[in-house]
Amino acid sequence: MARPDFWGLPDIAAQTSEEYADLKKEVGELDDLEAELAMIEESGTETDLAQFEKKFKEKEIVIFLKGKYDKENAILTIHSGAGGFDAQDWGAMLLRMYERYCQRKNFKFYILHESFGEGNGPEGRSGIKEVTVLIKGPMAFGLLKKENGVHRLVRMSPFSAKQLRHTSFALVEVLPEFPKQHLKEMVLKPEDLKFEFYGASGPGGQYVNKRESAVRVIHVPTGVSATCQVERLQGQNKERAIELLKMKLFSLMEESQLKELSSIKGDRVSASWGNQIRSYVLDPYKLAKDLRTDVETSSVNDVLDGDLDQFIEAEIKIK
Repeated sequence: MARPDFWGLPDIAAQTSEEYADLKKEVGELDDLEAELAMIEESGTETDLAQFEKKFKEKEIVIFLKGKYDKENAILTIHSGAGGFDAQDWGAMLLRMYERYCQRKNFKFYILHESFGEGNGPEGRSGIKEVTVLIKGPMAFGLLKKENGVHRLVRMSPFSAKQLRHTSFALVEVLPEFPKQHLKEMVLKPEDLKFEFYGASGPGGQYVNKRESAVRVIHVPTGVSATCQVERLQGQNKERAIELLKMKLFSLMEESQLKELSSIKGDRVSASWGNQIRSYVLDPYKLAKDLRTDVETSSVNDVLDGDLDQFIEAEIKIK
């Protein structure tokens, strides 16, 4: 950074400056922990020690986040699956769960695209068919990457006149927000892109934008698509949708070691029976259980209120 030509390439310089700031912050936090421990050893109370242990545990999990993109922001998408109105309401519940988790972590949470279902769910929630959010915060992708998969809800359906128990499914997909420099290097052929324009919508007709500002872009060779409606201008949504599409394609290329894009789309995991990674049971008993780590808790309401740490920590430590 001390080189005279450092700002000759602004994008790379900005990325380097951000990396420096992150490293400086990490070293500072470790120095603070070391100083706090020394103070506790000298004159600390049990309460001081308990608070220190909590901070230390939060820092310890970072040791496991050494993936190539773990430090990046996250792009999280929720797709409602089998289960009709219940599944759409389940999508809204998951959106709230992740938003509350981000509030606990002091992460920024931005909705980029939202496709609403029909009718209203409990507590005034509008059902969701699909929603994509940008989550900004240190290690956001690293922490959330293993939330990828099908999430299953069992409860007494609020939509059932006979008060029957229903099972609903939703698919969660998580991508890193790849550095802009990586995305600039990816060139997409205009003939491979198909654009669809429509009016941005809101729940129950609220905040409806009558102009066709929302944009969906489809990569024809693979069928991969991305949508953005958060910006007021169509051109801005188009630019953001292309960025999201590139992130999806870049992720596919990383996973397939740069195989031909048209051959790597494969079968998409179905948000239905047999594919779930975690179950949330509200009736006839209460239990949230991760089927990969066997971590479980009866405090399902706390989990749905964003208390995901025990699940996420166990997921991250899986080799």
